Amino acid sequence: MVEQSLYQLMEELIRLVPSTFYRYNYSDLDWEGPLTGLVGPRGVGKSTMLLQYIKEHRNSGHHLYVSADHAYFSHTTLIDLADEFVKDGGSHLYIDEIHKYDGWARELKQIFDTHPALKVTFSGSSVLDILKGEADLSRRAVIEHLQGLSFREYLELFHNVKVPVFSLDDILGQKVEIPELPHPLPYFRSYLKEGYYPFALMGHFSQRMLQIVNQTVEVDIPQYADMKATTARKLKELLVVVAGLAPVKPNADNLAREIGVSKNNVPEYLIFLEKAGMLGQLRDDTQGLISLGKVQKIYVDNPSLMTVLANGNPNIGNLRETFFFNQMREKYAISSSRESDFKIEKYTFEIGGMKKGSKQIAGIPNGIIVRDDIEYGHGNVVPLWHFGFTY
Repeated sequence: MVEQSLYQLMEELIRLVPSTFYRYNYSDLDWEGPLTGLVGPRGVGKSTMLLQYIKEHRNSGHHLYVSADHAYFSHTTLIDLADEFVKDGGSHLYIDEIHKYDGWARELKQIFDTHPALKVTFSGSSVLDILKGEADLSRRAVIEHLQGLSFREYLELFHNVKVPVFSLDDILGQKVEIPELPHPLPYFRSYLKEGYYPFALMGHFSQRMLQIVNQTVEVDIPQYADMKATTARKLKELLVVVAGLAPVKPNADNLAREIGVSKNNVPEYLIFLEKAGMLGQLRDDTQGLISLGKVQKIYVDNPSLMTVLANGNPNIGNLRETFFFNQMREKYAISSSRESDFKIEKYTFEIGGMKKGSKQIAGIPNGIIVRDDIEYGHGNVVPLWHFGFTY
């Protein structure tokens, strides 16, 4: 029989979880699938999503939520828990923070194979999807990725302003209208500063953000990349160096020299930082698939993280590009542009401030000027904040 203390803890957490705001892909998860994973950086709301689903569906089935770092697992395995849960009539098992459990992949595979009727949903660090586990879950698990809040989500969560999702065509067609928000720029500035992470509602954002950075770089990545402590320190040094330069064109020789490692290690370190939600790498589309293209620029992952790493004073031009890249990559294949800043589908985008001209996109078909500090657009000039409504 499953320990009652686990059910009691679940009940306490469910009682506290909000049920007025749901993340953009809440309905996209295969909640009723045999094995579903939700991965993403620390602090973006994965645990909340699991608890919200249980709260909404607790009357249909027998549910149990556990965190893989609970002391319970110091003397019990995930397999044993699943066995006892099924014997108790359990139908839905939710395992949070799975990356904190040694041998997670092997045991998930065994649970999948042993209990085909059990619905298992797990959450974990976004580094999981690039590291080889101890068992092949690729044919068994459906994985959904969660990134931080869009500007649209921020308005709803922080200010109770509900805005629909707008497609890229809607945005470029100047169809973004928000009557409840006649002057959006002050809200946009606040979003850039600390609105990407839901936990900003709790206050002391900078301190909490730095704790997440430290945990990600010093614990999460080294644990799953099997890094030594000295290598983990190099990883943190690389993040600091890149953050001070971003957006920057990658140069393995220079970066390796800065942190004192072989240049052959730099690309792998950058991939780890990218998947962990610390950096974003903008690639070209020369190979047909952007994911396989050559990295043209490295960015800090999002504006809020960038602001903290810059001690509250990020370069405004870099911040604008970071916002655009971060928001658009979730739903669209975004790549570098040879003529301007970014390319999405047939469109070329030049990012700038209120006075940004059209010189750099002159003669380019479907060229778009994206301007900050303006409330409304016209023609091929579109406000930067409009691009925060795509998810």
